[in-house]
Amino acid sequence: MRKIRIINLYIATVIATVFIFLYLSNKSYIQRFNNNFIDTYFNIRGKSLASKDIIIIDIDEKSLQKLGHWPWSRDKLAKIVDNLTSLGVGIIGFDMVFAEEDNTSPSKIAQVIKQDGKNLPDYDKIFAQSIASSPSILGYVLNMEENYTNNIVNTNAIFIEKGASKTQYLPQAKGVTSNIPLLQDAAYSSGSFNMFPDSDGVVRSVPLLFRYKGTIYPALSLEMLRVALGVQAVTIQYDEFGVEHIKIGNIKIPTDKNGRLFVNYAGSKKSYHYISALDIYENRVKKSDIEGKIALFGTSAAGLLDLRATPFDKMIPGVEIHANVIDNIMNQNFIQKPSNAIGLNIIIIFLTTMAAALILSSFSPFVSLALSLTFLAAVHIALYKLMFDYSMVLNIIFPTLSIVGTILALFFSNLFYESKQKETIMGKFAKKVSPAVAQTLLKSTNVDFKADDKEVTIFFSDIRSFTTISEGFSSAHDLIDYLNDYMSPMSEIIIKNEGTIDKYIGDAIMAYWNAPLEVKNHADKALTAALMQQDALKELNVYLKSKNLPKIEIGIGIHTGEVVVGEMGSRDRSDYTIIGDTVNLGSRVEGLCKTYHSKILITDETRKRLNNEYKLREVDRVTVKGKNRPVTLYSVFGYGNFDDYEADRERRYQKALQLYKDSNYKDAYEAFNLLNEHYKEGLFELYKQRCKELLEKKVRLENGIYKHTTK
Repeated sequence: MRKIRIINLYIATVIATVFIFLYLSNKSYIQRFNNNFIDTYFNIRGKSLASKDIIIIDIDEKSLQKLGHWPWSRDKLAKIVDNLTSLGVGIIGFDMVFAEEDNTSPSKIAQVIKQDGKNLPDYDKIFAQSIASSPSILGYVLNMEENYTNNIVNTNAIFIEKGASKTQYLPQAKGVTSNIPLLQDAAYSSGSFNMFPDSDGVVRSVPLLFRYKGTIYPALSLEMLRVALGVQAVTIQYDEFGVEHIKIGNIKIPTDKNGRLFVNYAGSKKSYHYISALDIYENRVKKSDIEGKIALFGTSAAGLLDLRATPFDKMIPGVEIHANVIDNIMNQNFIQKPSNAIGLNIIIIFLTTMAAALILSSFSPFVSLALSLTFLAAVHIALYKLMFDYSMVLNIIFPTLSIVGTILALFFSNLFYESKQKETIMGKFAKKVSPAVAQTLLKSTNVDFKADDKEVTIFFSDIRSFTTISEGFSSAHDLIDYLNDYMSPMSEIIIKNEGTIDKYIGDAIMAYWNAPLEVKNHADKALTAALMQQDALKELNVYLKSKNLPKIEIGIGIHTGEVVVGEMGSRDRSDYTIIGDTVNLGSRVEGLCKTYHSKILITDETRKRLNNEYKLREVDRVTVKGKNRPVTLYSVFGYGNFDDYEADRERRYQKALQLYKDSNYKDAYEAFNLLNEHYKEGLFELYKQRCKELLEKKVRLENGIYKHTTK
């Protein structure tokens, strides 16, 4: 698992790097998808509260029908401005430019027909007087591509640049299309109503400042609000990335590095209060609807071609975008692309990709797929929250693409790895463990065949006098069939009790419990298998007798302890097995079964871990060949407790054994002799002869420990 996790993290790193480079390349066709996500976020959020202090004086279809096609004569515009002024309007901003004189003025017509028009009305002068008598801010267009300039624009603002000023960050204009001087001079100030839609035509951000011939000029919305607040200075704060923020009064406006405000739209069109220009002209509005309001003069008429696309609408009057900008600044309801967005986006792309890789490396392919898709949804929720709760617009598409790319790559990589792992597991364990254990191994995500220390219970069995038996067979094939008749039921019992068959060594079986999977009560499971084998052997011997084949008797040795378990061998050929002193001791214990006339011998380490009741007899405390550490051996007779007859025998045996342990070999000899005469057991005869030998040699065993010098 660790290996596949490292591989997956490497793959994810490559994927993240690719998408970081794509992000830095700023491909417009990919950016469109990011913009679509932003629009989706807006639509999920829905409408927010729009300021009631902002109104739009709308040149709507009704106004055009009554007052005539656009442009209207400027005496009509003057009347609208006068009516707004008399109603106490706070400020008026014109989302339009008056670049030419009004040729419908009687004075202008008189000039055309070469008549004296000195006493005839001049609508431009009338309009200029109305503008001069009102809090009006005129609009103009900055030409970003053409060098054309018709008139000089004016602004009363003072611009203060702080920090590492970089002239290239603000949009650079090449020319300006402004109002005729008469109107321009009459207005208190003016601002640009330029908008730069994204590549898909949607206006998501608006520049607040521009440079033209080294001078800074404000956007219409910013200038209107500056004048409304009674502030003269506009501060531009730069950092190492570009514009950090723009400040008017106490309001700090976060922008991107180019001084663009990301518009936090209140909703779809007509989120703000629209008042028909005709109603103003005919003075049919309440003073409360106008007094103190910020009024934007624009049009919703389709024929006047001032319709723009926003995240909410494909066609919204451009004047309403200015209303949203003013609302954002006035109520400080900002969302922003921070000036250090590039660095933040790179970090997010990398970290989210790595997190997805870790998820995909920690579970099975389909579980990890579900979790990683959930993680992707969580990333979108986090980006949504950052956008609307913390006012940060970060890149959405590239973390999404990087995570999706990682999901696809690692999902199929994990499927391939899982397939190979299943092949490995089935190849190694199909015949070693039960089908249930094999299926558990296949489903496990934590299988690691790397060698590791683990406590196991080891099982060794061996056919008694197999050499003599084998010599009785004239055909090797018959001997193999004979062995198979024995091995098959014995192996089934081991597997049935959750054991793992390590190997067959001639007539011997080596098995263990608690690896590769954890086995609860593994000592009990191993001993249960041993007892079941002894019972199964009785049935097998009946069958062998019917075939005139030799009877089989086996000895089983069981020991519990720490081993090294895992994949071992050469690069070309290896196997999952166990090694260690514990294994060697288990083998030695099995070899002592014949010596102690026992069918099943277990060590004290195994006995300590037994949870069930068994008929146990302490046999001896010995050191086996090649080992110095003593081990206590127990013979196993079956489940439960001894009956009265057996219990009496065991009490007498324990007394005799204690005499032996106390080095009272003479009395021990007599006790074992009586036991042997009464019960005729090989163990009693063994102790009788050992006591006799010790008496003859006048040797005293230290702590009653007998040292075996043969296997």
